[in-house]
Amino acid sequence: MIDHSSIDRTAVDVNDRVDRNAHKGVVNYRGKLSVWLVDPAWLAPSGSCSLSDTDVHIWRCWLDQPAWRVQQLAQTLSADEWVRANRFHFEIDGARFIAGRSVLRSILGHYLGIEPGQVQLCYGRHGKPCLHEALNAAMIRFSVAHSHQLAVYAFACAREIGIDLEYARPMTRVQEIAAGFMSAREIALLSKLPMGQQQEAFYLCWTRKEAYIKATGIGLDQPLERFEVSLLPGEPARLLNVEGNPSETHRWSLQSLRPAPGYVATLAIEGQDWHATCWDL
Repeated sequence: MIDHSSIDRTAVDVNDRVDRNAHKGVVNYRGKLSVWLVDPAWLAPSGSCSLSDTDVHIWRCWLDQPAWRVQQLAQTLSADEWVRANRFHFEIDGARFIAGRSVLRSILGHYLGIEPGQVQLCYGRHGKPCLHEALNAAMIRFSVAHSHQLAVYAFACAREIGIDLEYARPMTRVQEIAAGFMSAREIALLSKLPMGQQQEAFYLCWTRKEAYIKATGIGLDQPLERFEVSLLPGEPARLLNVEGNPSETHRWSLQSLRPAPGYVATLAIEGQDWHATCWDL
């Protein structure tokens, strides 16, 4: 059981940025539906809940914090995370890394019943973060993505998971950039869309592919042009084809979401029978 009421919400204060009256209710759907027809409801943490083997929890938080708060959050980081934070060329990027990693530790700490600083993270061969096995009897899997001012986190038990997030900046060379990661079929579909829809399709395709390779843990060892996803605006998110491994399309569910205005995200989750709750920090 997790007492969400004790999570340190001062880490992320978005009362001045989010219209909470527009996000009421509970998101509770089966993964096989594969499309949200409306933006999900993002709930303020309260009471307690558990993460069962059919639950998926998605969290969002804003990363820009005052300097004094960043200094507080940094106290939960490990030595190697300190090193990473100090490598950023721009101070704001280092501060956002500190805030994002501290929030991850806070959420994991509550799932595990330990302090954020006690969370032990390790990394797979391709850099995917995971919990140290000695602390992970519940087999918690998680994925993190951040873009611009926002971060999203996805958690599940005993099933692989990946999430990707992009701040949809205006683009002038959509098809040229798409040629670097889309399959021939995807490029053809993109080129047939009106110019006003091509950018949306680009970000849908990109986040769906990134979420999938993050869930598998393979990373860029899986060339993006060698598997295909749905990309047309309004079309359900699906993994359509994986070169050399057709059974993958039955193994994974994809779910698109818009965690905030101007952002596009996709969740990739192993299996079909699951339901999600979205939490707002």
